[in-house]
Amino acid sequence: MTAGSSNKTTPDQARPLAVLPRAILVGILCGLGFGLVMAIVSNGFVMGVEWLTSLRESRLAVPVQIGSLSMSVGPLISLLCAAGMLILIKSIFGIARWHGPADAIHAAHRSDNELDVRSGFGSTLAAFMSASGGASVGQYGPLVHFGATMGSFLRQMTGGIQSTDIFIGCGVAGAIAAGFNAPIAGIIFAHEAILRHFSIRAIGPIAISSVSSVWFSERFFGSRQLFDFASVSINLGEMLPAALLTGPVFGLVAVLFMMAIRHSARFAARSGWSFTRLVMTAALITGCAGMFVPEVLGLGTETVSDILNGGATLSFLITVLILKLLLTALCIGFGMFGGVFSPALFVGAAAGGIAGSVMITLFGFGSHTALAICGMAAVASAVIGAPVAGVLIILEMTMNYQFALVAMVSVVAAIMVTNVLFGHSFFDRQLLDRGIDIAQGRGHIEMTEMPVTSVIRTDFVRIGHRDTIADALMLFRNGHATEGYIVDENGGFTGKVSLHALIGLPAKAVASETADSEPISIKHDASLLQAIEVASNFVGESLPVINRDTGHLLGVVTEADLFGLYLGL
Repeated sequence: MTAGSSNKTTPDQARPLAVLPRAILVGILCGLGFGLVMAIVSNGFVMGVEWLTSLRESRLAVPVQIGSLSMSVGPLISLLCAAGMLILIKSIFGIARWHGPADAIHAAHRSDNELDVRSGFGSTLAAFMSASGGASVGQYGPLVHFGATMGSFLRQMTGGIQSTDIFIGCGVAGAIAAGFNAPIAGIIFAHEAILRHFSIRAIGPIAISSVSSVWFSERFFGSRQLFDFASVSINLGEMLPAALLTGPVFGLVAVLFMMAIRHSARFAARSGWSFTRLVMTAALITGCAGMFVPEVLGLGTETVSDILNGGATLSFLITVLILKLLLTALCIGFGMFGGVFSPALFVGAAAGGIAGSVMITLFGFGSHTALAICGMAAVASAVIGAPVAGVLIILEMTMNYQFALVAMVSVVAAIMVTNVLFGHSFFDRQLLDRGIDIAQGRGHIEMTEMPVTSVIRTDFVRIGHRDTIADALMLFRNGHATEGYIVDENGGFTGKVSLHALIGLPAKAVASETADSEPISIKHDASLLQAIEVASNFVGESLPVINRDTGHLLGVVTEADLFGLYLGL
């Protein structure tokens, strides 16, 4: 150290040290708070559905004899009641459409990323009623969106003490971790499926939320390990090739599953039916099907467990696979709101069970359990667009490394098929149907949503309809501009003139007679992206922004304005 140098900390060096304790404390409290909330909500949701399901099966088990068949009308009654509750919820909360994970993904990619709290809570309640009534829907999607909604709500309440993506990530991670008892998968899912990027600043609170949600769940509600295959061993030499061969088949099943839901929703939108008619139709058809095959109703956790344990026949597997796929498409498409992840697990398990039965019959080797798990992981991962999180969910659900390894092979093969035939995920396709391309990144989305009217200038040179060229030249000199706009008494746009076009013309001539009546212009409802596309073909000083409905000139924008705003995103 040279003479005269100092060991004192400069103000710039001390500033990070001063805010460090606060940042650590805020991150810990944020993670713990979300962990507690999501542990209570996730477990309460599942336990509530299970309690209402058992109540439905016991109190509404009204026997009906049809020929030699004896069945219960309980599913039909409960689903019609659930449909009635959905109609009431939609009316009370004033929800135009149900909100789910796609909205959480969109919110995480916007600058004004705040979710509609009323719609979020109402949608979660609607999903609870649908699943409790026996609709073929899941719980994880609504819980993910609830976690994201809580994140957006708490960010508003705390005045932005943390960025919104941290709050949304904490809520999502807590929901997945508590739902699957899978804290590592919760962390990865939040980043892989929702945020779509990893951040050192966000990983701390999100990890605390995910781990603490499992801790709170075990303390308050006890351990809820869905499947326990820790002691099961399989022949990897046989199962790895089998997983690779069946992966593309699972990918096709996932594509059929997602396409069925999309076509059902498209039919509902084009039918012209009211929401009441749609949801009652779904409840009636699903209830009638549930009278004959009750295993396809609700969350289907017990049926999946039976399939994994090899307790299902081939004919039963084929039946529940087809019915679950069709009924899920019907329920979700017609408005009986719920998640797609649990039905995807069910469909994947049934497809895997079928593959296991066929392989054992034809080749004499295989494993019902292993291929059913491969099917679960492959179909569900393809649907949600999160292959790494899907494999980790299998690992933490089964506590078996070998199962996770073979599942990973099927997941990779299935994802290759679905990416080509369908897209990144079901949620990405939902957003694409709304004109939102998440794959283009945050900057592109902000450009498509930012109106050009937010950057217009009103200090442009206005030239009257009867002004002479001498008047126009004076206006150009005073306004330090080379372009002006002809505007009538009512503010209507009639043309554009440039300084160089007026030079040399008679001073007493009318300037409007030299105007370009159809210059390159931007419509008033254009986005920033559309304005930049128009400006790419333009050479000049400014472009007019015109209300095409009224013909009024709202203002002008310059290329510098547009590209400056773009660079600031």
